Amino acid sequence: MTRAKPIMIQGTMSNAGKSLLCAALCRIFRQDGYSVAPFKSQNMALNSFITDEGLEMGRAQVVQAEAAGIKPSVLMNPVLLKPTTDVGSQVIVKGEVRSNMSATEYFKYKKQLIPEIMSAYDKLASENDIIVIEGAGSPAEINLKDDDIVNMGLAKMVDAPVLLVGDIDRGGVFAQLYGTVALLEPEERALIKATVINKFRGDVSILAPGLDMLYKLVKVPCAGVIPYMNVDIDDEDSLSRRLSSGQRKEVDIAVIYLPRISNFTDFSPFERFSGVSLRYIKNAAELGNPDMIIIPGTKSTIADLKWMRQNGLEAEILKASSRGTPVFGVCGGLQMLGKSISDPFGSEGGGSIAGMGLLDIDTVFGKEKTRTQVAGNFSGIKGIFAGLDGLKYRGYEIHMGQSNGQGAVLQNGNIYGSYIHGLFDEADTEKNSMTGLPA
Repeated sequence: MTRAKPIMIQGTMSNAGKSLLCAALCRIFRQDGYSVAPFKSQNMALNSFITDEGLEMGRAQVVQAEAAGIKPSVLMNPVLLKPTTDVGSQVIVKGEVRSNMSATEYFKYKKQLIPEIMSAYDKLASENDIIVIEGAGSPAEINLKDDDIVNMGLAKMVDAPVLLVGDIDRGGVFAQLYGTVALLEPEERALIKATVINKFRGDVSILAPGLDMLYKLVKVPCAGVIPYMNVDIDDEDSLSRRLSSGQRKEVDIAVIYLPRISNFTDFSPFERFSGVSLRYIKNAAELGNPDMIIIPGTKSTIADLKWMRQNGLEAEILKASSRGTPVFGVCGGLQMLGKSISDPFGSEGGGSIAGMGLLDIDTVFGKEKTRTQVAGNFSGIKGIFAGLDGLKYRGYEIHMGQSNGQGAVLQNGNIYGSYIHGLFDEADTEKNSMTGLPA
């Protein structure tokens, strides 16, 4: 039985460009005629995806699978952590919820996941020529190095050569790269075969003296300097630079930047319209008078509704809705728009809360999470989204709560809501699914 050759991308920090470089390598290897699959042993992100089998995985590996020309599989991301609080996460193993754990509990537990991580990797490695592995954060987080399962710990387990990526756009890239290497153990340093400088603007010849000195310090070459690029692919987490207030344009859409915002990639299609501004709003003062307000999904629906209530955003949204401003809630946002949310089994800590009262629905959290792909045609939609009526949609649902409304999109006048993630992605054969945008 042949076994795939691995290559691993690690970074000096989060958002250094690991996900994008892995996707690029997947596409390059595929174009060169190799069968290739992405792999990330442990992902921490609130942007997730549901596979054909109804299993949950991180979106970064979904993008990489697309680049590799294969279907996404939970084998590519066997462990997914979805933060529920500042000190705890929902632990998802091979696509299914294992438990909710505090950071301390998970740190003690994670070594038990190594057999499942390796079985997923071995399965992919037996079916492909190359495995492109993505690390997480930085391998130089020395307080977390014991029992590491995602950076150098994994590289040693699968004997993967490592490319170390630094982000020059944030400054201090030589210190990033040298400092990271200096904090590694000798056997870990031996795995680093080259460095990469990412997000460079300007004349690369100016870097030459620094590259020469870096080589003398770390004893490995620089494999390349990658120019700064604006790429339109899904972001992995809330460090995304897309999540900013931005400048208002002809059509102004305000997305509420909830503390536990999830699947904000739902709204990326709006960014492709030159006349549309997509602003992420953290407080009432930033809201202004947008053309539409979106309340996105969240990992902590009740807590984030309380947050909106306490900081005045709920009151501003209610005022805007009474003036006729369209309000669209997705997943947790849909639940917030209803009359009530109840958590009898303690999925989010228990209790109940009154909703915003804009949709005639009640939501009850159950013990099991809904995970499914869905498809169909929009039906009965009126108002500014009337242009969607009859068009196709395709997406997926990930939620604990069940609401008593029916249909892909629930509507009450200028108030809309849906459980479907990816609702705005699908294009009709004759018309784009965004036809319903206000002119």
